[in-house]
Amino acid sequence: MIPRTISLTGQTVHLVDVPASADEHRTPLVLLHGGAVDHRMWSPQLAAFPERRVIAPDARGHGDSSDADAPYRLADDVVAVLDALDIDRAVLAGVSMGGGTAVDIALEHPDRCAALVVSGTGTSEPIFTDRWSLDAFGAWRRAETEGDAEAWIEVFMRFTHGPYRDRGDVDPAVDALIERMARDTLGHLRLDDHGAPLPPTPPTPVTRTWERANRIQVPVLALNGALDGPDHRENGRRLAGVVPHGAYLEIDGAAHYANLEGPTEYTRAIRDFLRAHEL
Repeated sequence: MIPRTISLTGQTVHLVDVPASADEHRTPLVLLHGGAVDHRMWSPQLAAFPERRVIAPDARGHGDSSDADAPYRLADDVVAVLDALDIDRAVLAGVSMGGGTAVDIALEHPDRCAALVVSGTGTSEPIFTDRWSLDAFGAWRRAETEGDAEAWIEVFMRFTHGPYRDRGDVDPAVDALIERMARDTLGHLRLDDHGAPLPPTPPTPVTRTWERANRIQVPVLALNGALDGPDHRENGRRLAGVVPHGAYLEIDGAAHYANLEGPTEYTRAIRDFLRAHEL
């Protein structure tokens, strides 16, 4: 497991690079984290695929990667990492923001993607209509607008347990890791004259993702936590139904970070999916 920092045009990217065992040459696996967290959310999976190279980069403004000072797209950033590492095609697995980025790569750079595993979202343009999600996102926007870091953290942590549990129902180690990563992400932000954090520069969105999703020809696994919000799960279910080669699975007892709450089941689902498609 090798932490690396690579310098690209306009950015510095921190990543973890786990080589495959010497006698295996399977398609590399790239793990893309969710918003406000970083590569550490993939700790149970980093060494779980010895038959293939595993890459887990930090997105801009997350972990130890640099912030944005010019327009950017997250999908293009990942492709730039693949270029730098001489990886032609990879299996892309992402949670939430990372899942949307994986779909964007399949749409914008289809030759770089061998398969998709998408959790906690559908595309980078998720649709939210359920009351729990709307209330949470509304409170999150208010906290950001008001520069209230503690309120921002409190709302963000709701996604860890989801709408059907309380925070105390989550494994304390998982809860602590998510909060630690979120606080570290806040530490990246610039402060205003009053010491309040300023919102980060948002990525340029990829558009018409749902309209174009049926063009994705690679296998797609939508892999959600059964206790995630209704819309988070429905977005994944919709993606699996729109693409030509889609499947949908849920991990019992897990919410938004199913890979952390059900790591054995999550890893097994990915392994079975890749074996079924001979990747």
